[in-house]
Amino acid sequence: MSSNYLEQLAAEWYEYRGYFVRRHVMVGAKPGGGYEGELTILAVHLEQRDVVQVEPSMDAHSWEKREQRYESRFALGRHFIPQLVGDSADIGRLRQVALIGLGSSTNHPTLGGGEVLSLGEFLARIVAAFRGEENMTAQPVPQQYPILRTLQFIADNHRSVIPALLDEDPRQIRF
Repeated sequence: MSSNYLEQLAAEWYEYRGYFVRRHVMVGAKPGGGYEGELTILAVHLEQRDVVQVEPSMDAHSWEKREQRYESRFALGRHFIPQLVGDSADIGRLRQVALIGLGSSTNHPTLGGGEVLSLGEFLARIVAAFRGEENMTAQPVPQQYPILRTLQFIADNHRSVIPALLDEDPRQIRF
């Protein structure tokens, strides 16, 4: 199944962290055919009792239009996820994340009742997690997660990468 970059990144991250991940979950079967909607990513960590609905988007719509879209998606999640994963007392709290490729969470920390997480913030969290881990050779990200593996290489080689991002000669930077 093809997916966009944000979907793939989020799915890899949650699966890598021990979540069961389902993508494009159709919910609310209608009697005449079709569904009420779709949950883009549903991640469940049984041990931690954590359930996360991630709705990624690279749109450049107005915040008002985004609010409507995410309210609809997250309402579907609040209604159908308990049926999909069991009693809400067993799963803990449902977290809903609007993962946006364009825009910032600074002035819009929530959308449709869910947390707004920008692509930059998400990448920073992932790289920070890899920077806190042991040497990459001791614990490499499995090859089945190509985006995460790339981010781990970046985190492990940050002394060379950061100057390149800053358009500076890495030999002139002291860390």
